[in-house]
Amino acid sequence: MAEFADALNEKHIAMIAAQPVFFVATAAAEGRINLSPKGYDAFRVLSPSRVAYLDLGGSGNETHAHLASEQADAGRITVMFCNFQQPALILRIYGRGRAVLPQDAGWEELAAHFALMPGTRQIFDIAVESVQTSCGWGVPFMALEGERDTLKKAHRQSDPDAWMAKTAGRTRSIDGLPTRPTDRYFAGDGS
Repeated sequence: MAEFADALNEKHIAMIAAQPVFFVATAAAEGRINLSPKGYDAFRVLSPSRVAYLDLGGSGNETHAHLASEQADAGRITVMFCNFQQPALILRIYGRGRAVLPQDAGWEELAAHFALMPGTRQIFDIAVESVQTSCGWGVPFMALEGERDTLKKAHRQSDPDAWMAKTAGRTRSIDGLPTRPTDRYFAGDGS
């Protein structure tokens, strides 16, 4: 049976902290629905009504495009956590999000909550509108073997100028919605 809450409580926050992976879903009024898995130590609960996650450059920038869209009802985002251990539980955060890039007001405040990683592109700041938990009885037991270092390694090995040029050219989503590129290259040591 699903249960809803207006904000995160201590049990929700503890469950979130124990998960090595989460999933992010967004959609614009037209086009594809985006659903992305996220790993690393990239999610933070800032308060019961505010969360954020650190985003690394990857194959696209759909979440940014959907949240920044000028289409009706833009900004909607769902974050889902599944407990692959006991107790069986699925937790969804429904909210409104926005991309905060290094050149934006608010970057320093948000970035202080994270260890910046190679390829850091933006932080998504999410206002929690509701939280849903459900049983998760159909989710299998799984154990974490370890994180993949592939994405961070690829960013670490990139030439900073080439990385910036490539990033600057990515200003459209796969559905043609505009995105804003970052103006900084992060090597992962806070620089």
